[in-house]
Amino acid sequence: MKFLHTKAGHVVAFLIADVISVICAALIAWFSTPTQEFNAVVLCWILANIAVVVLALFLAQAYAMVLKVASLFDAFRIAIAVIAVSLLNTGFAMATDGRYITKGTSLLFGLLLFNLVIASRFFVRIFGVFAVFFRHGEKDKKRVMIIGGGVAASMIVEDLLTSEYATKRPVCILDDDPNKKGKHIINVKIVGEIAEAPQMAKKYDIDEIFYAIPSASAKRQKEIITILKDCKKPVKVLPGIYELADGKVTVSKLRDVEISDLLGREQVQVDLTQILAYIEDKTVLVTGGGGSIGSELCRQIATHHPKRLIILDIYENNAYAIEQELIRKYGDSLNLLTLIASIRDKGKIRDVFEKYRPQIVFHAAAHKHVPLMETSPNEAVKNNVFGTLNVATLADEFAVETFVQISTDKAVNPTNVMGATKRICEMIIQTVGKHSKNTKFVAVRFGNVLGSNGSVIPLFKQQIAEGGPVTVTDKNIIRYFMTIPEAVSLVIQAGAYAKGGQIFVLDMGEPVRIYDLACHLIQLSGYEPNVDIPIVCTGLRPGEKLYEERLMAEEGLQKTPNGMISIAKPIDLDEAYFWDTLDKLYRKAYEETDEMKKYVAELVPTYKYMQ
Repeated sequence: MKFLHTKAGHVVAFLIADVISVICAALIAWFSTPTQEFNAVVLCWILANIAVVVLALFLAQAYAMVLKVASLFDAFRIAIAVIAVSLLNTGFAMATDGRYITKGTSLLFGLLLFNLVIASRFFVRIFGVFAVFFRHGEKDKKRVMIIGGGVAASMIVEDLLTSEYATKRPVCILDDDPNKKGKHIINVKIVGEIAEAPQMAKKYDIDEIFYAIPSASAKRQKEIITILKDCKKPVKVLPGIYELADGKVTVSKLRDVEISDLLGREQVQVDLTQILAYIEDKTVLVTGGGGSIGSELCRQIATHHPKRLIILDIYENNAYAIEQELIRKYGDSLNLLTLIASIRDKGKIRDVFEKYRPQIVFHAAAHKHVPLMETSPNEAVKNNVFGTLNVATLADEFAVETFVQISTDKAVNPTNVMGATKRICEMIIQTVGKHSKNTKFVAVRFGNVLGSNGSVIPLFKQQIAEGGPVTVTDKNIIRYFMTIPEAVSLVIQAGAYAKGGQIFVLDMGEPVRIYDLACHLIQLSGYEPNVDIPIVCTGLRPGEKLYEERLMAEEGLQKTPNGMISIAKPIDLDEAYFWDTLDKLYRKAYEETDEMKKYVAELVPTYKYMQ
């Protein structure tokens, strides 16, 4: 029985069904014609048709069809094969003046064959549903409510009904099309509208909810998922419509709800022509290439055909992971080089620039964890400030075309060392860029990214899985969020706008209250906040703000061709004072004293620190 669930088993089943269909169609067509008798001629004709029909169906890829998602297109392919066989039979009848078979027999054979081949496939399909039903029974399976009554939902229903490993069964479907209410997908009834989900979840004693509307806009998806969290049942989501491109919509494609599903943001639009123009056939260096942002930069840059992509990181495990991912995807078509080095080591970084001559640099290497940098502030200064200074000055020296610094909204009016060091990095970029004759230096400032290393989302999920409590520093703390691919797309686009000395600011959408985010995740996991899973406020950590800002008071915003990217007006600096203070900061950082913070505050007056 297991063999029948394999690809080879499907092919064998189809072959047997097709041979039987040919024999039945041929016999009915032959004896439906007056004066026809069973003889050696009909036997030879049947055998010849078996060979021809199997060959025609093979060429029409009828044996490669996925039974669970068979469509009208599959029926069309079968029809083409049968028509070809019928034309051969009709040609043979005409060539022999009907001595062996008549044109009527040939046409009737083709009509019968098409219906029998189609019927045999649907019989196998229906047989699979009932076989699973009777073999496993239904009483021990989790009861599932499906959201959406379209093609994707029908595929999910059928996968649940036909998979021999299914541990869930579809009980009801919700869809907003009033014409579908009361109708069935296979044997599962569409019982109401999506807004009725909480009531229907109770009425049908639902254990789990599957969201199966991949074509919905991000805004509509957010609205629906917001309704579903009130059901207090685990929710699984079918990703975007691209999943339908290969027809493979199955239960295995469903995933947990991500916070990005609740942001309601449409896909970021970028000018691929502009991006291609400045990255294609160029040597691109990504520092911190193994990190969350750096690795996504590598993924997206690789799609734009660089001459060479250089991944540079101090942490070999992450660098190795993204290297292997890109090798698996691109093989020899991508000229890829992975280097292990610290941006603090100016001699090593000089060697990299001298040997490989990068034309584009994305500088993502940095210490980013706010609480850790509060306890190791000197390391933040050494790595973030002077590592950036090393890379930037070498980029200028070796005439790099474009230098893009990854910044953060924590650099605006910083209350922590990490944010203050990133603000100094922006100042370095603006100052070096102001005097550079060859290199366009820019920084890109944005907020929190979902799924980054140290992000609050994985922590919440782990705490929920462990039964709680979920910890939030303050009930009123808010943050801006964006997915990593979104942020990186805009970072690369900003590089195309680079003229030198600019700080680009990304539109992060509406801010999200972290407490609400924790509640949503708990509800979408099937629990009730502060009943099943407690939420505990632990107090703001050292250097943490209730909210982040995008701009300083002196800055204003200028528009770019992309509505999600703006330019912050640069703030004038006393360059002599800046470089002198930076020199003092360098000495104090390596003396390992807290006096270093005094010079950080001199460079970034809005940074206040505890003495």
